[in-house]
Amino acid sequence: MSDWVHNLPVPWIALVIFGFTYLLAGAIYAGVAILATNERAKSFRAVSAGILAPLGIIFGLFVAFTAAQVWSDSDRASAAVSREASALRSATVFAGAFPGEPETRLRGLVRDYIREAASVEWPLMARQAASLNATPRPLAEALQFVLSMTTSGAGQQTAQHEIASALETALDARRQRIIVSRSEVNFVKWSCLYLQAACALLAIAVVHSDNRLASTIAMGLYATGIAASVLLIVAHDRPFTGQISVTPEPLLQVMPDAPTNR
Repeated sequence: MSDWVHNLPVPWIALVIFGFTYLLAGAIYAGVAILATNERAKSFRAVSAGILAPLGIIFGLFVAFTAAQVWSDSDRASAAVSREASALRSATVFAGAFPGEPETRLRGLVRDYIREAASVEWPLMARQAASLNATPRPLAEALQFVLSMTTSGAGQQTAQHEIASALETALDARRQRIIVSRSEVNFVKWSCLYLQAACALLAIAVVHSDNRLASTIAMGLYATGIAASVLLIVAHDRPFTGQISVTPEPLLQVMPDAPTNR
């Protein structure tokens, strides 16, 4: 599905999808109406309505399999962001075991990382352009700083270990969300989904070729169901793109406060 469609507000996505689906149904209806004459009309009427149920079931399975991928990607994206936020929160809490300059620096690096993730990485993930090639500088500096700190006592040693572990967890969660940001329903799946939908619409038009009103009603209802199913998938297709997407809000909620001048 095209990038510009995913970036539209949901009402406009709905307009595009419903419009395209109704145009497809209208073209099929018109084509069958033109062909349903003379001997062809008799052949069309001989087509059994029993084929409609299998075609509908196959389309439903296509939708279910496609939606399962979309829901899984969305859940993975939300889980990765929540895990990242939780790890960063733990790091700032344990930083309290090193009062003074070490705590201030750690909290500042975490704050810089969250700000960079929200303002730079999220727009890149929305365009599926985020890269795993480089480690974010603030988080890399924070990890190096923690490992270089001199500890005094078992309490600070435990805190140092927990902070390093939390930062590593945040890095792993970041990798997961970037990987998930590249997930989407590919062109082959979309093509097969709409091809099956077109087959079902064609079957409806042929079966009801001798009754134009029944054909219009049946095709209109089926086209509406197709469009609604596709809209549901498209709106959630890319976890970090569009109006309904995973936001950096969990990270912003755990962002440490900036130091105040006293």
